[in-house]
Amino acid sequence: MTAAPHLNEQDLIEHLLGRDDLTVDDIADLPEDLRYELIDGRLVLSPFALPIHQLLGFRVAGAIDEHCPDDYLINVEQAGQLDRRNELRPDVMLIHGSAALRSPVLPGDVPLVVEIISWSSRKSDRGRKLKKYAYVGIPNYWIVDPLAERITSTQFVLGSDGIYQKLLQTDERVTVDRPWEITLDLPSWTGRRDEFGAMARPDN
Repeated sequence: MTAAPHLNEQDLIEHLLGRDDLTVDDIADLPEDLRYELIDGRLVLSPFALPIHQLLGFRVAGAIDEHCPDDYLINVEQAGQLDRRNELRPDVMLIHGSAALRSPVLPGDVPLVVEIISWSSRKSDRGRKLKKYAYVGIPNYWIVDPLAERITSTQFVLGSDGIYQKLLQTDERVTVDRPWEITLDLPSWTGRRDEFGAMARPDN
Protein backbone atom coordinates (compact mmCIF):
# COMPACT_ATOMS: atom_id res chain seq x y z
CA MET A 1 0.00 0.00 0.00
CA THR A 2 1.34 3.48 -0.86
CA ALA A 3 0.40 6.94 0.33
CA ALA A 4 -2.13 8.92 -1.72
CA PRO A 5 0.10 11.15 -3.92
CA HIS A 6 -2.78 13.47 -4.93
CA LEU A 7 -3.13 14.90 -1.42
CA ASN A 8 -1.43 18.11 -0.37
CA GLU A 9 1.17 17.87 2.43
CA GLN A 10 -1.18 18.62 5.33
CA ASP A 11 -3.90 16.30 4.04
CA LEU A 12 -1.30 13.60 3.47
CA ILE A 13 -0.14 13.84 7.07
CA GLU A 14 -3.73 13.69 8.33
CA HIS A 15 -4.33 10.71 6.04
CA LEU A 16 -1.43 8.80 7.61
CA LEU A 17 -1.79 9.71 11.29
CA GLY A 18 -3.64 7.17 13.38
CA ARG A 19 -2.93 4.24 11.05
CA ASP A 20 -0.83 1.29 12.20
CA ASP A 21 -0.33 -0.45 8.85
CA LEU A 22 2.12 1.95 7.24
CA THR A 23 5.35 1.02 5.48
CA VAL A 24 8.31 3.11 4.36
CA ASP A 25 6.64 3.46 0.95
CA ASP A 26 3.67 5.22 2.54
CA ILE A 27 5.83 7.95 4.06
CA ALA A 28 8.11 8.51 1.07
CA ASP A 29 6.28 11.70 0.01
CA LEU A 30 6.28 13.41 3.40
CA PRO A 31 8.01 16.82 3.45
CA GLU A 32 11.74 16.64 4.17
CA ASP A 33 11.54 19.25 6.95
CA LEU A 34 8.90 17.29 8.88
CA ARG A 35 10.30 15.68 12.02
CA TYR A 36 8.87 12.19 12.17
CA GLU A 37 9.63 8.51 12.67
CA LEU A 38 7.86 5.37 11.54
CA ILE A 39 7.55 2.98 14.48
CA ASP A 40 5.84 -0.38 14.08
CA GLY A 41 3.78 0.93 11.19
CA ARG A 42 2.67 4.13 12.93
CA LEU A 43 3.68 7.65 11.96
CA VAL A 44 5.03 9.49 15.01
CA LEU A 45 5.50 13.26 14.81
CA SER A 46 8.00 14.91 17.15
CA PRO A 47 8.56 18.56 18.09
CA PHE A 48 11.86 20.04 16.96
CA ALA A 49 14.56 19.61 19.58
CA LEU A 50 15.56 22.39 21.95
CA PRO A 51 18.76 24.28 21.08
CA ILE A 52 20.66 22.72 23.99
CA HIS A 53 19.65 19.26 22.73
CA GLN A 54 20.97 20.14 19.28
CA LEU A 55 24.18 21.51 20.78
CA LEU A 56 24.83 18.18 22.50
CA GLY A 57 24.18 16.39 19.23
CA PHE A 58 26.86 18.46 17.53
CA ARG A 59 29.28 17.92 20.44
CA VAL A 60 28.80 14.15 20.24
CA ALA A 61 29.18 14.22 16.45
CA GLY A 62 32.33 16.31 16.77
CA ALA A 63 33.86 13.90 19.26
CA ILE A 64 33.18 10.95 16.97
CA ASP A 65 34.52 12.85 13.97
CA GLU A 66 37.85 13.78 15.58
CA HIS A 67 39.52 10.46 14.72
CA CYS A 68 36.99 9.27 12.14
CA PRO A 69 38.49 7.14 9.33
CA ASP A 70 38.09 8.53 5.83
CA ASP A 71 35.57 5.87 4.82
CA TYR A 72 32.96 6.93 7.42
CA LEU A 73 30.87 10.04 7.97
CA ILE A 74 28.72 11.35 10.80
CA ASN A 75 25.26 12.80 10.36
CA VAL A 76 22.72 14.39 12.68
CA GLU A 77 19.09 13.19 12.56
CA GLN A 78 19.70 10.99 9.54
CA ALA A 79 16.83 8.64 8.66
CA GLY A 80 17.61 4.95 9.06
CA GLN A 81 15.34 2.25 7.67
CA LEU A 82 15.37 -0.67 10.08
CA ASP A 83 12.75 -2.64 8.13
CA ARG A 84 9.59 -2.00 6.10
CA ARG A 85 7.64 -0.79 9.15
CA ASN A 86 10.32 1.12 11.03
CA GLU A 87 12.27 4.21 10.02
CA LEU A 88 14.00 6.02 12.89
CA ARG A 89 16.00 9.23 13.11
CA PRO A 90 18.61 8.94 15.86
CA ASP A 91 20.20 12.17 17.04
CA VAL A 92 23.61 11.09 15.70
CA MET A 93 24.39 8.32 13.23
CA LEU A 94 27.73 6.99 12.02
CA ILE A 95 27.50 5.86 8.39
CA HIS A 96 29.81 3.96 6.08
CA GLY A 97 30.82 6.04 3.08
CA SER A 98 29.25 3.57 0.65
CA ALA A 99 25.82 4.77 1.86
CA ALA A 100 26.61 8.49 1.52
CA LEU A 101 24.31 8.98 -1.48
CA ARG A 102 21.18 7.29 -0.13
CA SER A 103 18.52 8.10 2.46
CA PRO A 104 17.26 6.44 4.49
CA VAL A 105 20.37 4.39 5.18
CA LEU A 106 20.24 0.68 6.02
CA PRO A 107 21.42 -0.96 9.27
CA GLY A 108 24.35 -2.75 7.63
CA ASP A 109 25.92 0.63 6.88
CA VAL A 110 25.55 1.92 10.47
CA PRO A 111 28.13 0.90 13.12
CA LEU A 112 26.87 3.38 15.75
CA VAL A 113 23.75 5.33 16.67
CA VAL A 114 23.41 7.84 19.48
CA GLU A 115 20.18 8.98 21.09
CA ILE A 116 20.09 12.08 23.30
CA ILE A 117 17.38 11.79 25.92
CA SER A 118 14.54 14.32 25.96
CA TRP A 119 11.49 14.37 28.21
CA SER A 120 9.36 12.90 25.42
CA SER A 121 11.87 10.19 24.41
CA ARG A 122 13.30 9.03 27.73
CA LYS A 123 11.28 5.78 27.82
CA SER A 124 11.58 4.81 24.15
CA ASP A 125 15.33 5.56 23.93
CA ARG A 126 16.02 3.17 26.82
CA GLY A 127 13.42 0.59 25.84
CA ARG A 128 11.81 0.20 22.43
CA LYS A 129 14.59 1.82 20.39
CA LEU A 130 17.32 -0.07 22.22
CA LYS A 131 15.61 -3.34 21.28
CA LYS A 132 15.03 -2.29 17.68
CA TYR A 133 18.62 -1.21 17.07
CA ALA A 134 19.82 -4.49 18.56
CA TYR A 135 17.37 -6.54 16.47
CA VAL A 136 18.74 -5.16 13.19
CA GLY A 137 22.34 -5.72 14.29
CA ILE A 138 23.71 -2.21 14.84
CA PRO A 139 26.95 -2.95 16.75
CA ASN A 140 27.07 0.10 19.03
CA TYR A 141 24.36 2.18 20.72
CA TRP A 142 24.95 5.15 23.00
CA ILE A 143 22.50 7.06 25.15
CA VAL A 144 23.41 10.58 26.28
CA ASP A 145 21.21 11.86 29.11
CA PRO A 146 21.19 15.65 29.63
CA LEU A 147 18.22 15.49 32.01
CA ALA A 148 20.26 14.14 34.91
CA GLU A 149 22.05 16.43 37.39
CA ARG A 150 25.24 15.73 35.44
CA ILE A 151 25.12 14.69 31.78
CA THR A 152 25.72 10.97 31.49
CA SER A 153 26.69 8.67 28.65
CA THR A 154 25.79 4.98 28.51
CA GLN A 155 27.57 2.74 26.00
CA PHE A 156 26.03 -0.50 24.75
CA VAL A 157 27.69 -3.07 22.50
CA LEU A 158 25.89 -5.86 20.67
CA GLY A 159 26.60 -9.29 22.11
CA SER A 160 26.80 -12.59 20.24
CA ASP A 161 23.25 -13.29 21.43
CA GLY A 162 21.92 -10.23 19.59
CA ILE A 163 21.27 -8.33 22.82
CA TYR A 164 23.01 -5.12 23.86
CA GLN A 165 25.43 -5.39 26.76
CA LYS A 166 26.09 -2.24 28.80
CA LEU A 167 29.82 -1.55 28.82
CA LEU A 168 29.82 1.65 30.85
CA GLN A 169 27.76 4.50 32.21
CA THR A 170 29.56 7.62 33.37
CA ASP A 171 29.32 11.37 33.92
CA GLU A 172 33.11 11.81 33.80
CA ARG A 173 35.45 12.64 30.94
CA VAL A 174 35.88 9.29 29.23
CA THR A 175 37.71 7.83 26.25
CA VAL A 176 36.11 4.78 24.65
CA ASP A 177 37.67 2.48 22.05
CA ARG A 178 34.59 1.46 20.05
CA PRO A 179 34.19 1.93 17.13
CA TRP A 180 37.54 3.76 17.55
CA GLU A 181 39.10 6.03 20.15
CA ILE A 182 36.54 8.71 21.05
CA THR A 183 36.72 11.14 23.96
CA LEU A 184 33.50 12.47 25.50
CA ASP A 185 34.05 15.48 27.76
CA LEU A 186 30.86 15.08 29.77
CA PRO A 187 31.78 17.51 32.60
CA SER A 188 32.43 20.24 30.02
CA TRP A 189 29.08 19.55 28.37
CA THR A 190 27.36 19.68 31.76
CA GLY A 191 28.97 23.04 32.45
CA ARG A 192 27.79 24.50 29.14
CA ARG A 193 24.28 23.14 29.69
CA ASP A 194 24.14 24.76 33.12
CA GLU A 195 25.50 28.07 31.81
CA PHE A 196 22.81 28.21 29.15
CA GLY A 197 20.19 27.13 31.67
CA ALA A 198 21.14 30.03 33.95
CA MET A 199 20.84 32.63 31.18
CA ALA A 200 17.75 31.21 29.48
CA ARG A 201 14.56 33.27 29.64
CA PRO A 202 11.33 31.49 30.53
CA ASP A 203 8.74 31.31 27.77
CA ASN A 204 6.21 34.11 27.80
